[in-house]
Amino acid sequence: MPDDRPVSLDDYPVHQVPLSMKHVATGDRNAYDRSIFHVFDHHGRALLITGLGVYPNVGVMDAYATLRVGDTLHAVRASDALGEDRMRLAVGPLRTHVERPLRDFLLRCEADPRDPDGLSYEIHWSADFPALWEPHHQQRRGARLTLEGKRFVQAGRCVGWIRVGGEEIRLRPGEWTGTRDRSWGVRPLPGEDGGRFAEEHPTEGFHWIWCPVRFDDRFLMVIVQEDADGHRSLNDATLVRPGRRDRQLGWPRAEIGYRSGTRHPERALIHLGDPRKPLELDVEVLTSTPLAVGAGYPPADDWQHGTWQGPAWIDRRAYDLSDPSAHPRAAYGVTDHAARFRLDGETGHGIFEHGSFGRHDPSGFTGFESVAP
Repeated sequence: MPDDRPVSLDDYPVHQVPLSMKHVATGDRNAYDRSIFHVFDHHGRALLITGLGVYPNVGVMDAYATLRVGDTLHAVRASDALGEDRMRLAVGPLRTHVERPLRDFLLRCEADPRDPDGLSYEIHWSADFPALWEPHHQQRRGARLTLEGKRFVQAGRCVGWIRVGGEEIRLRPGEWTGTRDRSWGVRPLPGEDGGRFAEEHPTEGFHWIWCPVRFDDRFLMVIVQEDADGHRSLNDATLVRPGRRDRQLGWPRAEIGYRSGTRHPERALIHLGDPRKPLELDVEVLTSTPLAVGAGYPPADDWQHGTWQGPAWIDRRAYDLSDPSAHPRAAYGVTDHAARFRLDGETGHGIFEHGSFGRHDPSGFTGFESVAP
């Protein structure tokens, strides 16, 4: 018999459909609800990414944290059965505590008593700017809706500590930046069978830029998604300044300088199309983390989000990123680059998230094996 008892959230006036807050309005197995935080220093020495997700129609809750220091990526992943307390954002040693919604968060990874040199941290993440909605995101394969997500993004500052390899990294004010992404909706989980539409509408190419940047007095968000022929399904550039109306910066156009023989960006110049004053956003990549290594994003081959691993599953490991050929599938996923940005005489810091695989006519890439000269 199904357990249909109310849960604690049902005592609050937050319902959107005539169901318990235990349930979502869709029966799609791919329903998800998750958050992602980026924490990085301003010199490219460390990039921490942590996320926590709920997959209500497969009964799974999982979380991950990856820390890149030098050429080593330290990863902690945890998964468990989804319980009824949706306000307890914790899986295994990983926890996200909402101290003040949209303002202050505590990010924690408990140490492994069997491995004192393993990754642990306690970080206070505080927003400096109001949250900004991203464009409504939809993708179809043929007539079928395969992805529909609602997201907002935010930037702020971080203090606290990270311990790994017998050393402690202190997060000092003014030396670290944080960004975060909050999203929910439907997106494909591993094991999804695309059926006839997948066969008749194969992916020819995918080109993606997701770029939240924190300056001292403003926050910039740029997002672009293009198909193989350059057609855009997502397009936005918005500048947020507290106390002022958000400034729309038109049709962003990126010139990306790739490392020879790869699609790994080293620099980029993004032209922002404000008709009153055209702007150029200069991007200098500091360090990089491929999300298909350790973080559970496709096409990872050791663990992906939303997959049932059994009760109380915890996995800790380290990856060597010095040899890209050791992780060949990472080139067909998205990579997060901690970067230094310059805009209109100001210097800021943020994430240049980029993925380009398959054909992309505007960049001159002709297929999945095509790379920069």
